[in-house]
Amino acid sequence: MKVAVVTDQNAGFTIDEAKQLSLNVIKMPIVIEGEDYFENYTISEEEFFNKLASTENVKTSQPSIGEIMDLWTNLLKEYDNIVHIPMSSALSEGCASSKALANDEQFKGKVFVVDNHRISVTLKSAVRDALYLASIGKSGAEIKQILEDEAYNSTIYIMVDTLKYLKRGGRVTPSAALLGEALHIKPVLTILGGKLDAFKKVLGTKKAKRVMIDAIKNDRNNKFKDIKDEDLVYAIAYTYDKDAANMFKDEVVKEFNLDPNNVEVNPLSYSVATHIGPGALAVTISKKIYR
Repeated sequence: MKVAVVTDQNAGFTIDEAKQLSLNVIKMPIVIEGEDYFENYTISEEEFFNKLASTENVKTSQPSIGEIMDLWTNLLKEYDNIVHIPMSSALSEGCASSKALANDEQFKGKVFVVDNHRISVTLKSAVRDALYLASIGKSGAEIKQILEDEAYNSTIYIMVDTLKYLKRGGRVTPSAALLGEALHIKPVLTILGGKLDAFKKVLGTKKAKRVMIDAIKNDRNNKFKDIKDEDLVYAIAYTYDKDAANMFKDEVVKEFNLDPNNVEVNPLSYSVATHIGPGALAVTISKKIYR
């Protein structure tokens, strides 16, 4: 059985990575002043963050249903099944839209939309799992079941550098945002049940990084205590400041005695950055299936 794997840009695969893996990646539109832009295609990282800083009229959007239908239709000419893995349903309506589309007569029983409540580097790990499972002959239905069973075998902690963008999106009150900026408060967020949620508020970047490392250590010693070291993936994610992310990676590598070559550093997608702004740092741990 031939199974194609589809995800969106929120998984963080580069154009070259996707080509090497024969992975199909759907572009995610960012709407700036009413015009659609596409990450790595029609707007650079520097241009995006300049626009994000200079205007409040930056919004995320969903890919068109027609684009998804065209992709699925073309893939089914060559493949028996499609496994489509969008970002968490709790963070975007795209997953629900794709699920509804998969129930259309022409796709039913052939396209399997996975909601494994992940985003960014944890989603990237799940996509790699799907590619591996497809390579060993698993069907679309089997891959969907495995990924959803493994959905919560991952955690992510994110430090937000400024409350400005959370305030813009209505996730904190204006007064709380002003107080946070004045006191240099760095919120640490986490993904719980697929939704972005507050984890802890601390003063300063140094303390925020320590909180994230301690949280990952606690998960390693408890949530993942029965999983072998070689079956875990650690990764770093960031918005805009890659140097800061590499420095944070060094701290995580030292803390957990990891092989630095096995710890990826990936930028968060523009869709995520729109809501949390530049200067964010994240650390994740996930159970892996792929070999």
